[in-house]
Amino acid sequence: MEYISLKDIVKAIDGKIIFEGIYEGFNNVNSDTRKIEKKDLFIALKGENFNGNNYIKQASEKGASICIVDEINYDDSEIRPYTTIIKVENTRSALLDLAQYYRSILDIKVIGITGSVGKTSTKDLVAAALSYKFKVFKTEGNFNNEIGLPHMIFKLDNSYDIAVLEMGMNNLGEIHNMAKAAKPDIAVITNIGTAHIGRLKSRENILKAKLEITDFFSSENILVLNNGNDLLSTVKSNKFKINTVSLNDRSNLSAFNIKLMENSIEFSVKENDFDINEKIDVMAPGKHSVINSLLAVMCARLFKLTYNEIRLGFKNLETTKMRLEIIQGKKFKIINDCYNANPDSMKAAIDVLSDFDGNRKIAVLGTMGELGEKSQELHEEIGEYASKLGVNLLIALGEYSIYYKRGFEKLSINNRKIMEFKNYDEAVNFLTGSYIETGDVLLVKASRTMRFESIVEKLKENIND
Repeated sequence: MEYISLKDIVKAIDGKIIFEGIYEGFNNVNSDTRKIEKKDLFIALKGENFNGNNYIKQASEKGASICIVDEINYDDSEIRPYTTIIKVENTRSALLDLAQYYRSILDIKVIGITGSVGKTSTKDLVAAALSYKFKVFKTEGNFNNEIGLPHMIFKLDNSYDIAVLEMGMNNLGEIHNMAKAAKPDIAVITNIGTAHIGRLKSRENILKAKLEITDFFSSENILVLNNGNDLLSTVKSNKFKINTVSLNDRSNLSAFNIKLMENSIEFSVKENDFDINEKIDVMAPGKHSVINSLLAVMCARLFKLTYNEIRLGFKNLETTKMRLEIIQGKKFKIINDCYNANPDSMKAAIDVLSDFDGNRKIAVLGTMGELGEKSQELHEEIGEYASKLGVNLLIALGEYSIYYKRGFEKLSINNRKIMEFKNYDEAVNFLTGSYIETGDVLLVKASRTMRFESIVEKLKENIND
């Protein structure tokens, strides 16, 4: 981290020093006392089942240089002389305010990425495309909310050229707050689907929430959109520039001669209506990866990279675990896509499964969360989609498995069947006991709360039998 004075910290978070220690700067920002190291800044966040204000004594004992609190739940005698305590009205807001200040003192470009699906994959692709020419930071794991994003900003320093920051949301206003802190120079919106529709009630509200990423844009900023999405294709602005990508010719950047392989994609590029003799190869499966890669190419072109530099950058692609992760065994293959699930990402994963050459296609699907009153309808839709795309066996788990079954059985096709199981062990025992044959391909996918990675680990024990 770059150095921040105590005076600037207090001003940035509109705080008041209530216990002044010997301040010598801080190394990292931390909100978990279990992970505090000497000279960290500890910010006492509160949640439904925890209150960081109750752990100020422990934070000081572990060497915290600063503790930011919004409740006084300690005694001065418990605080070490090197710890300064600052009180604010709300620690969650203070975390964003401090991140906003820290971002303002960095000489670095920021690309913000949001969308209903594909945020993480696009983040990885954008970072890779830029990596040949620039030193790039990208969001780690799922640190993409109002708490996680500030922690990513605090990991930056002026040795980086570009930061690629992912922004997710559950409600209106959240991306606004993150955009205020991150101040992206370029924003990318991958698509508008039905993720979080249970909370936001309509895709139009989801679009409104995603467009908050541009709330602090001016004429110098650029929004990069997937113009093939029906709602994103309607976005216009006189305030900032919009660049578009799609699989058709109505965009600034489009793809043609598309080839889909099991583990990769290949396509040629048309830029501003000119066919360019440039072929792009990316080690990422599925048709949706073509759009995500085009978004990455557009970002790289905005930073003046040549197509050869972009190709070389894509060779550095490091994908996030449990996102269409291909696990190859001697007997069968697993497509591990357990990180999260919504209707759009479900369809994309089933598309990838259908593209595989294999003996039989097996999908192990669980609940898609946060769909509200549309939950039954959308689970049924995915069941039907799986049947249409040639899934031979659908293993359904979770509270909406009956709706997967209804959708899957709408089509009466030979060699198609669906089975419901009450728990993971029953499903795995059936598959590994006698069902799986050599050459089968298995997709495993559900929302994060279902922890389907445990199914993958059990399947891996038999993958080479």
